[in-house]
Amino acid sequence: QVQLVESGGGLVQAEGSLRLSCVASGRAFSTYAMGWFRQAPGKEREFVSSIRGSSGITSYADSVKGRFTISRDNAKNTVYLQMNSLKPEDTAVYYCTASRYSGGTLGNGYDYWGQGTQVTVSS
Repeated sequence: QVQLVESGGGLVQAEGSLRLSCVASGRAFSTYAMGWFRQAPGKEREFVSSIRGSSGITSYADSVKGRFTISRDNAKNTVYLQMNSLKPEDTAVYYCTASRYSGGTLGNGYDYWGQGTQVTVSS
């Protein structure tokens, strides 16, 4: 069982930056693919970014490419999402996820989910 705890959300003005963190319990963190999803009010949950465990290969949604950067520190069991040039449409609850396999861009590819952290971008 893996527990994920997100932090770093908050209120920021447009064009500002935030860094989300997600700390995972367990000893096999380096083998997990990690991802970030988000869900805005009235909208479906959507993929934001992911990073593989062994290769470190990253993937991004087109809407955040060039603005967001995912990274991981396996020694700290932590994955990060650096968000720059934030836009009001980035407002959502952001969820950290972990996959025992390759993860991917669909929610059902992940086995564990955090409780989420709210990100609000004002115009």
